[in-house]
Amino acid sequence: MSLIDWIILGSTLLFIVGYGIWKTRGTQNVTDYVLGGKEANWTTIGLSVMATQASAITFLSTPGQAYHDGMGFVQFYFGLPLAMVVIILVFIPLYDRLKVQTAYEFLEKRFNAKTRTLAALLFLIQRGLSAGITIFAPAIILSAVLGWPLRLLVVIIGGLVILYTVSGGTKAVNVTQKQQMFVIMGGMFVAFYMIVSGLPADVTFSKAIDIAEVSGKLEVLDFSLDPNNRYTFWSGITGGFFLALSYFGTDQSQVQRYLSGKNKKESQMGLAFNAIFKIPMQFFILFVGVMVFVFYQFNASPIHFNPAAREAMEVSSQKGAFDRLSSSLLDLQTEKQELQLAYLKNTKPDGALSLKIKSLNQQEMKLREDAKILLAKAAPEIATNDKDYVFIHYILENLPRGLIGLLLAVILSAAMSSTASELNALGTITTLDLYQRYRPNIKAPKHYLKASKWFTLSWGLIAIGIASVANLFENLIQLVNIIGSIFYGNVLGIFLLAFFFKYIGGRAVFYGALLTQAIVIFSFSQDWMSYLWLNVFGCVVVIAIAHLLELLLNNKKPAV
Repeated sequence: MSLIDWIILGSTLLFIVGYGIWKTRGTQNVTDYVLGGKEANWTTIGLSVMATQASAITFLSTPGQAYHDGMGFVQFYFGLPLAMVVIILVFIPLYDRLKVQTAYEFLEKRFNAKTRTLAALLFLIQRGLSAGITIFAPAIILSAVLGWPLRLLVVIIGGLVILYTVSGGTKAVNVTQKQQMFVIMGGMFVAFYMIVSGLPADVTFSKAIDIAEVSGKLEVLDFSLDPNNRYTFWSGITGGFFLALSYFGTDQSQVQRYLSGKNKKESQMGLAFNAIFKIPMQFFILFVGVMVFVFYQFNASPIHFNPAAREAMEVSSQKGAFDRLSSSLLDLQTEKQELQLAYLKNTKPDGALSLKIKSLNQQEMKLREDAKILLAKAAPEIATNDKDYVFIHYILENLPRGLIGLLLAVILSAAMSSTASELNALGTITTLDLYQRYRPNIKAPKHYLKASKWFTLSWGLIAIGIASVANLFENLIQLVNIIGSIFYGNVLGIFLLAFFFKYIGGRAVFYGALLTQAIVIFSFSQDWMSYLWLNVFGCVVVIAIAHLLELLLNNKKPAV
């Protein structure tokens, strides 16, 4: 990277951190700290909610997901607008009426302290792991491409987030996330423009669409009923609905964003903003990945996008075989480029050329899979899946000076925004649902404020520790959603029992939730279903078991 890239990157990050500290100085009590003084308007809430979900994983993994598999991943979000409607009409009015500071405070009012504590602990486990991953994701990828030590990048990212989150609490998270979203979306639009501009002069945008279409990258809808297909219309509209309802309705990292609103209407409008714009935003990010695919149809791409993998193969006994695969890929890409240019010159679709292009795409996939097999033999410690490296490879190899710094600022801003929300929520839940709940008689008004800052700091250090020992999975964006799906369905079921089944008592819910969590973890370990369906499964199971336990418990009660 050039000096100008470092200046842009450093000044952007320092401005965000400094602005957050400056705008939130002087917090006096724990209520202001966790709810930001309830000053947020709907635009702040809307952008903060969106930034909390849109982590660095979104901007690193999603384009790579589209590069390899096309636009089908957008179906994952189809249930989100429906979930937002339910939260706007049911969750927010209830939270507002009860004046709760956390989502789990409501569960004690409805059931008992044990159920509140259990839900809080499930959140802390799940979100604590996710916080570590949101730091680890950009750190390991930037480490590979910049050559920096992984743990140094983990400490830098985590340390910057801790600095302003501990200092200013929820308000600091909210005000910085507005700036971060502007940086993020501005950077993505610049990247999209540069990708399209980098195509050959005779490949217009409409022709780029044709290339993507003939390669199968624009197939959005899959109506398959196979439960093992991860991304279908049905899994998105059902499993995605339950996941979004759980995440935005019961996860404190999101609930805290709209509990900080000036009033109920501002909170509802903030979520309505997300209901309208979330799918278009994800569609655009996926489309950027599709355009990266089109770009590499006319420009050479490596057989594996992870530079650490390529370096490992250079000194391995498999180097000769790896080089032969790379040479075969280069020849194939040259042949495919000629076919695609011929395809674009035709005024009418040419079925024969289309079939040839699809055949070459399959051959390319086979070469890349063979390269992964060689890598697994030569360097098993390096992740073979390179989806998360596609977009960052394009940025570093093809963007001009200055823009590289901007796009790296996008990635780090996204990492900071989501991690800040998670640490803020983790500190809040630990303070209010556990520490204050079981030590309620301390009179000093600033005691719980200090405790909240210390717990936030502690969770930040835990997240850095998790990030330091984490490892890559199949795809980072899938890993985060898998972790959420293991816990979210159960927690959502607890809340639905609280909302709609007034005759179910706290004991039945508490033991039902414990049993359900064990069942969901076991079903995931046995790979019974695609992870998205775990949200539906967990929700249905806890409701069913709670009903059964309530019936059994009532039958054991002596007649009065």
